[in-house]
Amino acid sequence: MARGELMKKLLASYGREDDFRAVAEQIILEEEQKNNRVLARSLRKTLDHATATSGNTSKPAQPKSLGALITFPDAGSDFVERVEPTHTKSDITLSHANIRVFTGLIQEFRRSDEIRRNGLPVRSKLLFCGPPGCGKTLCAEVFAVELGLPLFVVKLDQLISSYLGETAGNVRKIFEFARKQPCVLFLDEFDALARSRDDSAEHNELRRVVNSLLLFIDRMQTRGFMIAATNLDSSLDAAIWRRFDEVVWFDRPDLSLIAKFVSSKFCNSPVDFEATKHIHLLEGYSYAEIERVCIQAIKSPIIKRRKKITEQDFIAAIGDETRRRTGRARL
Repeated sequence: MARGELMKKLLASYGREDDFRAVAEQIILEEEQKNNRVLARSLRKTLDHATATSGNTSKPAQPKSLGALITFPDAGSDFVERVEPTHTKSDITLSHANIRVFTGLIQEFRRSDEIRRNGLPVRSKLLFCGPPGCGKTLCAEVFAVELGLPLFVVKLDQLISSYLGETAGNVRKIFEFARKQPCVLFLDEFDALARSRDDSAEHNELRRVVNSLLLFIDRMQTRGFMIAATNLDSSLDAAIWRRFDEVVWFDRPDLSLIAKFVSSKFCNSPVDFEATKHIHLLEGYSYAEIERVCIQAIKSPIIKRRKKITEQDFIAAIGDETRRRTGRARL
């Protein structure tokens, strides 16, 4: 939308908090798409501060955890929660293939208006697959930061109603919200919603939920992204896969990625040995498990009042993780 039209809408909405904030978010989004990140962050900080102080008026401010940028349709706030990212791209290690995928998605998002003007679709529906602890949730958070979009997480436990007939209606509400609000909408444990309809153990009503979900994804038009994540890709309905613009695979790291990840975790800690000599002991481990090893090793000199992490600290931490993982000590 032309900047002049946005400014007119902003002035016209003054006094109507929800409308005013929605137009302000559009202006911020345009600055983010132009890669004016400093200005966009400054505008968002000012907008968030104004919302926080609005509690002095007759209308109470909403909790920060529920980012009321646009009014949630039909009590949709019961199912969607805004999450403030705490990580950046320096906190994640990705394969070269995934770096290429995400770089392309970010560039495409920043040129989305030009792409649409040429009659072409913009990729906005992503499916993350892979074992637990391999970076799917962290990547969704970092992706939102890099795009400059708010991150909203679907509360799946509340979305799936004990009254089965209500679940499809609840799913509709989150897709309606994503249509109105430019954001990264994250659905973890997606297999709980999109389980194969061929599974004889599934209730007929849950099959109808999958039918509705397929329809909602097909019709979804958003200025942000929907990211679904699953550890159980083999359980997904066969018709789900083609509904996504991109499928991203998160595997356990190979030795080169383990070395890079361990080095990044120890970069601000004094170490008196070469940690990469022992990375073969971590082969087959997830990023979450390796991070736990590194944190335990970093804590050891603090507990023992030493200045540096020793080789024995690192080996002992690997041994603890092996015991936790297998039920017996390896080292």
